[in-house]
Amino acid sequence: MILFVDNEHASTFEQPKTEWLLAWRTRITYRLQDLTGDVCLLQRYHDVDPELIERFAVRAVFISGHGADADRYDPADQENLRAVIRNGTTPVFGFCGGLQFIAESLGIVVDQIGPIPDGEDDPAPTYQPGWKKEVGYQPVRLVGEHPLHEGLGADPVFRHAHTKELKALPAGFEVLAETDITPIQLAAHRDLPLAGSQFHPEYWTDEAPAGRQLITNFCRWADVL
Repeated sequence: MILFVDNEHASTFEQPKTEWLLAWRTRITYRLQDLTGDVCLLQRYHDVDPELIERFAVRAVFISGHGADADRYDPADQENLRAVIRNGTTPVFGFCGGLQFIAESLGIVVDQIGPIPDGEDDPAPTYQPGWKKEVGYQPVRLVGEHPLHEGLGADPVFRHAHTKELKALPAGFEVLAETDITPIQLAAHRDLPLAGSQFHPEYWTDEAPAGRQLITNFCRWADVL
């Protein structure tokens, strides 16, 4: 079994016009199940702990992004999922806010990329207005050589939707992709099966299929496939 963790705060789903997000959580669960050929369990972040990982013999964990501000979360509700990451034995991949969650669990500060300078146009004024951001399907530059790069080609395109970034790498991690706006777009631990992306590979399309390849690469690298 593999596990897809919905890392969104419940208050987000109470807002208008958020049905699409819950629908995508289900679609991504099916995508991960089809890709791995294994049962994929969808669980809320506060229901995940090391005991659940052991009870269901979970072979890999994928953590979603989130739109809710950090102050909406009760740290006590997150601690058991953080323990799964810190154990370092179960493969974990974080999507966008999922990477940020991994980094924060390992002591790294996550914050806004920065404000848009006065006089500079906001590329997406309806999304987090006033903050530097990356939105939509755009390429990243691969850094170095790594099994996660296999088959991605030059400048692979992924979906982006973020205004925050890791301000440093957790100990033992290396950068595997970057953009001009976000220096840490993809990172993985050198010795443990921990990785994540600031972009959203789970939203791959026929026109931008690199996300599917990246998730496949992670599963192979982590001996899930």
